[in-house]
Amino acid sequence: MHMAMVIAGGIVLLGLFLLFGKLWGGDDANLAFAAKIFLPVWLAMSLTNMWVGVARAGYSVREELPILIVVFALPAIIAGLAVWRLAK
Repeated sequence: MHMAMVIAGGIVLLGLFLLFGKLWGGDDANLAFAAKIFLPVWLAMSLTNMWVGVARAGYSVREELPILIVVFALPAIIAGLAVWRLAK
Protein backbone atom coordinates (compact mmCIF):
# COMPACT_ATOMS: atom_id res chain seq x y z
CA MET A 1 0.00 0.00 0.00
CA HIS A 2 2.85 2.38 0.79
CA MET A 3 4.34 1.79 -2.65
CA ALA A 4 1.06 2.68 -4.37
CA MET A 5 0.78 5.84 -2.30
CA VAL A 6 4.31 6.92 -3.22
CA ILE A 7 3.65 6.26 -6.92
CA ALA A 8 0.39 8.22 -6.71
CA GLY A 9 2.28 11.03 -4.99
CA GLY A 10 4.75 11.05 -7.88
CA ILE A 11 1.97 11.33 -10.41
CA VAL A 12 0.39 14.17 -8.44
CA LEU A 13 3.78 15.89 -8.25
CA LEU A 14 4.15 15.54 -12.01
CA GLY A 15 0.73 17.14 -12.39
CA LEU A 16 1.86 20.04 -10.22
CA PHE A 17 5.01 20.49 -12.29
CA LEU A 18 2.90 20.53 -15.47
CA LEU A 19 0.45 22.95 -13.88
CA PHE A 20 3.24 25.37 -13.00
CA GLY A 21 4.65 24.95 -16.50
CA LYS A 22 1.24 25.89 -17.86
CA LEU A 23 0.93 28.88 -15.54
CA TRP A 24 4.42 30.21 -16.34
CA GLY A 25 4.14 30.10 -20.07
CA GLY A 26 1.48 27.78 -21.30
CA ASP A 27 3.15 26.69 -24.51
CA ASP A 28 4.23 23.12 -25.17
CA ALA A 29 7.92 23.92 -24.71
CA ASN A 30 7.35 25.10 -21.13
CA LEU A 31 5.25 22.04 -20.34
CA ALA A 32 7.91 19.72 -21.75
CA PHE A 33 10.58 21.57 -19.76
CA ALA A 34 8.52 21.18 -16.58
CA ALA A 35 8.22 17.44 -17.20
CA LYS A 36 11.97 17.20 -17.79
CA ILE A 37 12.69 19.08 -14.55
CA PHE A 38 10.37 16.68 -12.73
CA LEU A 39 12.64 13.69 -13.48
CA PRO A 40 15.67 14.59 -11.31
CA VAL A 41 13.39 15.83 -8.53
CA TRP A 42 11.46 12.57 -8.59
CA LEU A 43 14.69 10.55 -8.66
CA ALA A 44 15.89 12.36 -5.52
CA MET A 45 12.56 11.72 -3.80
CA SER A 46 12.58 8.05 -4.84
CA LEU A 47 16.11 7.62 -3.51
CA THR A 48 15.04 9.28 -0.27
CA ASN A 49 12.15 6.82 -0.03
CA MET A 50 14.63 3.97 -0.51
CA TRP A 51 16.94 5.40 2.13
CA VAL A 52 14.06 5.57 4.61
CA GLY A 53 13.20 1.95 3.84
CA VAL A 54 16.78 0.87 4.46
CA ALA A 55 17.68 3.11 7.40
CA ARG A 56 14.39 3.25 9.28
CA ALA A 57 12.29 0.26 8.25
CA GLY A 58 15.16 -2.22 8.33
CA TYR A 59 15.01 -3.48 4.76
CA SER A 60 18.20 -4.29 2.90
CA VAL A 61 19.28 -2.42 -0.21
CA ARG A 62 18.74 -5.64 -2.14
CA GLU A 63 15.10 -5.73 -0.99
CA GLU A 64 14.50 -2.04 -1.66
CA LEU A 65 16.14 -1.80 -5.09
CA PRO A 66 13.26 -3.38 -7.08
CA ILE A 67 10.83 -1.13 -5.24
CA LEU A 68 12.97 1.91 -6.11
CA ILE A 69 12.90 0.94 -9.77
CA VAL A 70 9.10 0.60 -9.86
CA VAL A 71 8.46 3.69 -7.74
CA PHE A 72 10.70 5.82 -9.95
CA ALA A 73 9.80 4.26 -13.28
CA LEU A 74 6.02 4.62 -13.33
CA PRO A 75 5.84 8.42 -12.87
CA ALA A 76 8.98 8.81 -15.00
CA ILE A 77 7.36 6.90 -17.86
CA ILE A 78 4.30 9.13 -17.63
CA ALA A 79 6.58 12.20 -17.68
CA GLY A 80 8.40 10.77 -20.70
CA LEU A 81 5.10 10.24 -22.47
CA ALA A 82 4.14 13.83 -21.67
CA VAL A 83 7.41 15.12 -23.13
CA TRP A 84 7.01 12.93 -26.21
CA ARG A 85 3.38 14.03 -26.69
CA LEU A 86 4.20 17.70 -26.24
CA ALA A 87 7.13 17.50 -28.68
CA LYS A 88 4.78 16.75 -31.57
